[in-house]
Amino acid sequence: MILYLHGFRSAPASHKATRLREHMQARGLGEHYWCGQLSPVPAEAIALLDDTLDRVGGSPTLVGSSLGGYYATWLAERRGLRAVLVNPGVLSYMSLEPWIGVLDNFFTGETFEFTREHIEQLRAIEVASISRPERYWLMVETGDEVLDYRHAVARYAGARQTVLDGGDHSFTRWDDYLDEVLRFAGLAP
Repeated sequence: MILYLHGFRSAPASHKATRLREHMQARGLGEHYWCGQLSPVPAEAIALLDDTLDRVGGSPTLVGSSLGGYYATWLAERRGLRAVLVNPGVLSYMSLEPWIGVLDNFFTGETFEFTREHIEQLRAIEVASISRPERYWLMVETGDEVLDYRHAVARYAGARQTVLDGGDHSFTRWDDYLDEVLRFAGLAP
């Protein structure tokens, strides 16, 4: 099972979520994919993910993009799960502080207010260091215009790391790695 955790102001309709879902469906693995709309309120997003993990059971693999990578790290550490982190947020409570205010979701158009309380909720789930690097696969592009990829490389030292020159925050070469993501999750030979 793969749980895909989208990023801030994103949705299940994002390119990476859509491509992974389509890729899994094409291989007869559609029932092993989940991606829900995460609330812009971090505590609500984590509650949904905890509930989903309880319902799914077993040891699913988390695939988190940007803020979803921040959430995936928290959940992987708490539950002993594997996680693929795509241009993940490392210090999300700091990198999202400039975004306090009324915002809209890039895909749904829904507006929401992002507050100082939300920043504190993110600070409360920070993982200062990972306990078992072998459970993680970090995927970053050096051209990420939103987050400094070097922070993620340092935070996930010892983990499998794919560091690609160029690209951007969207991780432009996502489609090239879909089969490897399935293998990492134990869903393909």
